[in-house]
Amino acid sequence: MGRPAKHSTDDFLDAAVAIYSHLGARAVTLGAVAKSVGAANGSIYHRFPDRPALLRAMWERTAARFQSGYRENLGEPTITAAIESATWVVHWCRDHLDEARVLLAGARTFGADGATSGATGGSDSRLHADIRQIVDTLAPMTAAGPDQIAFALFDLPIAVVIRPLHEGRAPGAREAELVRDLVTVILRPRP
Repeated sequence: MGRPAKHSTDDFLDAAVAIYSHLGARAVTLGAVAKSVGAANGSIYHRFPDRPALLRAMWERTAARFQSGYRENLGEPTITAAIESATWVVHWCRDHLDEARVLLAGARTFGADGATSGATGGSDSRLHADIRQIVDTLAPMTAAGPDQIAFALFDLPIAVVIRPLHEGRAPGAREAELVRDLVTVILRPRP
């Protein structure tokens, strides 16, 4: 029977996220991640056979955590819940700054575009199906069209957090207020 692992997969992925956030994608190497957690190089290769596998796993775990939190926050879609969920994106980015930078970079940066398995537990098609379901549920409640609903819930909050994240700062109360105000206008109830 082998020794228990000193470092978990999450330890390595947390280190990779931090390295990416502070030093960029080129700095995320298996050696740098192992060094960051104080592990031998062999222990990281046991979990990730190569750098692309590490980068994909980092992306997939970050995206899965964000999506899970978003779904949980939204609950049963109502206009009020949708407004709160759009605002939640800003708060999540503030509270998870390193992970927000990973998400902002996008799947392609980490070789995970079009990924169909892994931590996300499915494919991009599952995410798109979830978005369609949320939009379809909200459509009868609001005067907004489907494209406006999707924009308000997903694209608008991301657009608002891009600037502070690129400036190296966490989005704050003003960004959350801006999202809340704009989404409230877009998702106005049917007359």
